[in-house]
Amino acid sequence: MSNDPQDLAARARRSDALEILARIGFAASGLVHLLIACIAVQVAMGGSGEADESGALHQLSGTPMGGVLLWLISAAFVALAVWHLVEAVLPRHESAKDQLLGRGKAVAKAVVYGAMGWTAFRVVTGSGADSGETSTEATSTLMTAPAGRILVAVLALVVLGVGVYHVYKGATQKFLEDLHATGGREVTRTVTVVGTTGYIAKGVALGIVGVLFGVAAITADADQQTGMDAALKALRDQPFGVVLLLLVAAGLATYGLYSFARARYSTMAESMS
Repeated sequence: MSNDPQDLAARARRSDALEILARIGFAASGLVHLLIACIAVQVAMGGSGEADESGALHQLSGTPMGGVLLWLISAAFVALAVWHLVEAVLPRHESAKDQLLGRGKAVAKAVVYGAMGWTAFRVVTGSGADSGETSTEATSTLMTAPAGRILVAVLALVVLGVGVYHVYKGATQKFLEDLHATGGREVTRTVTVVGTTGYIAKGVALGIVGVLFGVAAITADADQQTGMDAALKALRDQPFGVVLLLLVAAGLATYGLYSFARARYSTMAESMS
C-alpha cells in the first residue's frame, strides 16, 4: 500500500463515509449560524448571550441530546477539515498561480473547520472557554510579540478581506459554482436567494470583526474586544444599531439555511466557507 500523500489523499477523496460526514459538517455549520442569529436577535432586544460559534454551541449543549449532537458536530467539522486538506494535496490541472491560490484556500478552510471542530469538542467536554474571550486573549498575545501591532494589523486586513470576498461571492452569486442539483436540474431560486443574502450578511459581520482588529492595532489596545460576538454588539451600539443588528441576524439565519442546502447540493470541491 502506497504512503504517497497524493495517493492517500485520492483514496480519502473516494471515501463515501468521509464525504457523508463532511456534508453533515455543512449542515452543522447551518445549525450554528441559525443559533448565532437567534442569539443576535436576543442581544438586539436587550437580552444577553454570546453571539458567536462558542455561544451557539454552549446553548446547544443545554438541550436534550445536546451532548450527542455536539459529538457529531465535532466529528463532522473535523471530517470537513480533512476533506479540504485532501483538496490541498490532490494534483491540480491549473496554472502555477491558480494552483497556489487553490491550495491556499483549501488549507485556510481546513483551519477554519478544524477550529470549529475543536471548539465543539471543548464545549462537549466542558473545557470550552468563551470564544470572545479567546479572541481577545489571542489579540493580547499578538500585541506582546515583536512587531505585535503589525501582526494584528495584518490579521485585521486578512479578516476584512475575507469579509469583502463573502460580500462579493454573495452579490455576484459566485457561490452557485459550488453547487449542483440532481438530474441535470438547476439549483432552485430559493437556494439562490438565501445564498446571496447569507453570504452578504456574513461578509458584513466579518468586516466588522476585521475593523475591531484594526482598532486594536491602531490604538495598541491589547484588551480591545474582538471576535464575532464583539462585532455584533458593536453594531448594536451604533445609530440605528438595533435595526442593523436585526438585519444582520436575519442574514446570518439565511446563511444557515443556505448551509443546509449546501450539505445536499455541494460539489464538494473548491467551495468557500
